Amino acid sequence: MYLIFDTETTGLPTKGYYEPISDVDNWPRVVQLAWQLHDDDGALIEHKDFLIKPDGFDIPYGAEKIHGISTELAAKNGIPLAEGLSLFKDAVSKSTFLVGHNVNFDVKTLGCEFFRSEQSTEWTEKSILDTCTEKTANLCKLLGGKGGRFKLPTLSELHEHLFASQFLEAHNASADVEATSRCFLELIRLKTFTATELKKADEYFINYSAANPETIRPVGLKHLNLKAESEKLRKAVDHKDNTSGNQDSKVGIQQLKDYIFTHLHNHSQYSILQSTAQVSGILEKAFEHGMHSIALTDSGNMMAAFHFEAAANKINKRIRAEKLQAEEEGRGYNKKEILPIIGCEFNVCRDRNDKTQKDNGSKMVLLAKNKEGYQNLIKLASIAYTEGMYYVPRIDREVVQAHKENLIMLSGGIKGEISNLILNVGEKQAEEALICWKNIFKEDFYIELTRHGLEVESRLNPALVRLARKHKVELVATNTSFYVEKEDSVAHDVLLCVKDNQLVETKKGYGRGFRYGLENDEYYIKSSDQMKKLFQDLPEALLNTEEIVKKCAPYTLARDVLLPEYDIPSRFISAEDKKDGGKRGENAFLRHLVYEGAKKRYTEIDDDLKERIDFELSTIENTGYPGYFLIVQDFCNAARDMGVSVGPGRGSAAGSVVAYSI
Repeated sequence: MYLIFDTETTGLPTKGYYEPISDVDNWPRVVQLAWQLHDDDGALIEHKDFLIKPDGFDIPYGAEKIHGISTELAAKNGIPLAEGLSLFKDAVSKSTFLVGHNVNFDVKTLGCEFFRSEQSTEWTEKSILDTCTEKTANLCKLLGGKGGRFKLPTLSELHEHLFASQFLEAHNASADVEATSRCFLELIRLKTFTATELKKADEYFINYSAANPETIRPVGLKHLNLKAESEKLRKAVDHKDNTSGNQDSKVGIQQLKDYIFTHLHNHSQYSILQSTAQVSGILEKAFEHGMHSIALTDSGNMMAAFHFEAAANKINKRIRAEKLQAEEEGRGYNKKEILPIIGCEFNVCRDRNDKTQKDNGSKMVLLAKNKEGYQNLIKLASIAYTEGMYYVPRIDREVVQAHKENLIMLSGGIKGEISNLILNVGEKQAEEALICWKNIFKEDFYIELTRHGLEVESRLNPALVRLARKHKVELVATNTSFYVEKEDSVAHDVLLCVKDNQLVETKKGYGRGFRYGLENDEYYIKSSDQMKKLFQDLPEALLNTEEIVKKCAPYTLARDVLLPEYDIPSRFISAEDKKDGGKRGENAFLRHLVYEGAKKRYTEIDDDLKERIDFELSTIENTGYPGYFLIVQDFCNAARDMGVSVGPGRGSAAGSVVAYSI
């Protein structure tokens, strides 16, 4: 007897597919269980299909999007887990083989449910027959497998190969079981499985062929459209919730009349192959929108920080000049200087030191309140590359905890840890993560909300708002940007294709035959009015951007080059240098060394050579670098004295007469 079964679950294993079934935190929960029991000739003996009522967990959106089973639908139509396990246990007792497509996942997931329920898991040791193996890969001959081999076929691909017809109801356990049963029984008819694998005598195929002389036909069971049923329930709930929304929106609009938005999640071209926005372009757009501050949060690095602060200073200098001119002309001028907020979007994984499995982590945005916070950002970015680098630069909670001072944390939007848990694991785990980050950052932790017009946001944001209010965590509105203008989305999409070596014509999506790309063209720097319209029902999320700005102080990153003080002979020391910090003495000593060296290097110091030396010395004096040349010549000469080879050097300074002479 063949027990062909399939499950639909709350997601995928959190740690990996090779963990034991006793690791209850790793394996997802079963939300639908279906099977067919066939005799040795392929005749259908029994079939079952039911939803499991969620008990202590919910079905995340990511899983629902695949199989269509919502928490509400499972709660309404499901049966208790214990009842489902009992029915399955009875079916297992009648069977010789467990059969499925990639059936090991289903065995372990369902086995874990037995373990959670403190029931025997001996059935998991029963013999297995799988329709997703190298055999079926060689049968379908689909390119793209590992090591140059053919790829393992999906159930749909195997069904299409065997029956020349598409299987359109994938990811409904009932429909999957019917398709798997048909494929399995056909594979027996084609003798893809051997008599040894089936534990049968050779004449078994004679009897089987007699019972099934033609291609195996569908059983013809009716399958409920689970997505449609979930949508019916959701629409009924949404209709009730929408009755009180209009009044709140009006209150929000009035409260935000004079509000100026601050963008807190922006990427520049230093988010390598992820953004087309120029640093100066981001600040120019903020100036154009009349914004008083804007943040830069490149992915995984701080390379643009200096350029960002310098560009802000340039714009602020223009603002001061325009304001002064307006005052002189008796005109009003309402633009304020722009506060540049330096931040970084980090990849936060479970353990930065674990490089045994790929874990790119979730996105988390950290903003520096002041110079001390900036220094902590630098430390975190360095650790991400020096310790956590594995596919991407990564940090973990441990290092965040160690360098949290003077930092503000945003939860990261759709790709943040809390959002990822809501969408793909469950609200219970998301709530635990929220509490953890709140305990670390206290009042400097904010739940980030985005509204780029995505379906996933309409499902995610209510859960984020609910959790934030439950735990008294402030909300903040953002519009993650990867380009400055809306029309830049086309160029940005081309950049993503360059990154992944894909064609623009390839359809966006996930899986074989698709490419990565942003869902729409809403990832640009929007005006305050646009953001107010998007979040008019959540005025506090907008106003909290002002709260964050008030926590941040301006600071400068530009500074003089730090060089050790070079000891020069007393006869070259200038008393005035001690008064005003000048470099007269160093310039005089350098001039002395250059001309003494030139006498040795050149047979004659003519007017042309003297003019060039004086020009170079003047350039060095104006740029304030005489100490640099004195220090370099000192260790070069010391190296020569010790017999250490000294190369010719490179660059404009190394090619100068000054450098040649000393």
